[in-house]
Amino acid sequence: MRAAGCVFAEDEAEVLIASADSPERLAHMVDQRISGVPLEHVVGWAMFCGVRVEVDPGVFVPRSRTGLMVRLAAHATQPHATVLDLCCGTGAIGAAVATRVTGVRLYASDVDPRAVACAARNLEPFDATVVCGDLFDALPEDLRTRVDVLVANAPYVPTDAVALLPAEARLYEDRVALDGGGDGLDMLRRVAAQASSWLSDSGVLLFETSQQQAVAAASALSEVGLRAAIVTDDELDVAVVMGHVRPPQ
Repeated sequence: MRAAGCVFAEDEAEVLIASADSPERLAHMVDQRISGVPLEHVVGWAMFCGVRVEVDPGVFVPRSRTGLMVRLAAHATQPHATVLDLCCGTGAIGAAVATRVTGVRLYASDVDPRAVACAARNLEPFDATVVCGDLFDALPEDLRTRVDVLVANAPYVPTDAVALLPAEARLYEDRVALDGGGDGLDMLRRVAAQASSWLSDSGVLLFETSQQQAVAAASALSEVGLRAAIVTDDELDVAVVMGHVRPPQ
């Protein structure tokens, strides 16, 4: 595996050995990994913020950098609050927040049916409502104005940069989970434009972006009437842009 270019070959080998139920299965999994299939797709799961989540083939693999969003979202979430995991993928963010905060009422949505099926399994222990649709379209209408924390790990890779992504992402994850449009912020703007009608009076919206996009993302939130703030993590090389509902004047 090291010869095939796997940077963390020893660690990955341990995961493969632990996941295989026979020598034949192990050999097949090693062949998949050497061919470039993401480790998480090979074994069918990933560890994310201390939570083991199932990851089906083709579904976006949760990244460690998204731990910043989880920490901020959990800090913003009160016990029994209503949390919406939009563009949920595997549901990893929702699961991580619900694990940290007591009694969260959890909703999740994604446009990819494969991701929704995966998220439904991962979020079943939390009695979550998981729907398939474009952003807010499939959510129940009575959820409007009741969302306390809205997390959206929407795609934010600029279209021209998708071709530069590592092959593991470019070839094995759905483009809809990666491509954020011309400047990478198209989906963020779409979410922000609708967020106010779903957020509660004290609600907060959280987006993940690159550090280079953070100022433009914050401006997009301010333009729709949200109080924007930026939190960065240099070690993870990521930014989270938060938008708070403005208090009544």
